[in-house]
Amino acid sequence: MNIILLGPPGAGKGTQARRLVEERGMVQLSTGDMLREARVSGTEMGKRVAAIMDAGELVTDEIVIGLIEERLRGDIGGGVIFDGFPRTLAQADALADLLERNGQSLDHVVAMEVNDDALVARITARSTCGNCGEVYNDITSPIPADGKCRNCGASDFRRRADDNEESLKTRLMEYYKKTSPLIGYYHAKGQLRWVPGLGEIDEVAASIKEMLDRA
Repeated sequence: MNIILLGPPGAGKGTQARRLVEERGMVQLSTGDMLREARVSGTEMGKRVAAIMDAGELVTDEIVIGLIEERLRGDIGGGVIFDGFPRTLAQADALADLLERNGQSLDHVVAMEVNDDALVARITARSTCGNCGEVYNDITSPIPADGKCRNCGASDFRRRADDNEESLKTRLMEYYKKTSPLIGYYHAKGQLRWVPGLGEIDEVAASIKEMLDRA
């Protein structure tokens, strides 16, 4: 099963992707992680990525698609979760062509429904474990009293510099301008499925599980 997790910044896509990896043996393809890995890989593609990023330029869709294609040729276990890609209609078309070339398909697009004001309130209270990426929230899921991550036991917690109200609203505007058209695109293809995105992590995970099991 191949799926896309679609939603604005801070909706919890990365957290839910990790759950699906653990529970279903799926492979998370996060473009940000893939680019960072490629940059230090020493491969020809990695050298291209490093040169572009070191010059402060944006990595082209062609290169991102190339990285994804490399991963699809490897062991993808129980399927792939596309996290952070596609972001535009052009990228969605490119992904459809790529999957077709590789004899694969996109099964579902899971759109995480959120309320902007509630999202801003949640993200500005967010911190993550610097070791494993476990997400905490000052209000709904605070860091344990002993100061150690409940997942890995580390004590290095971080807040993103852009997890503030002004920056988040700018990122949301960028999302709505470029990425939200994908909702109509995948709805027209009959692949879009909505799940509530602002509940507790376990509640959202249960909604995604129910949707995938039912589909």
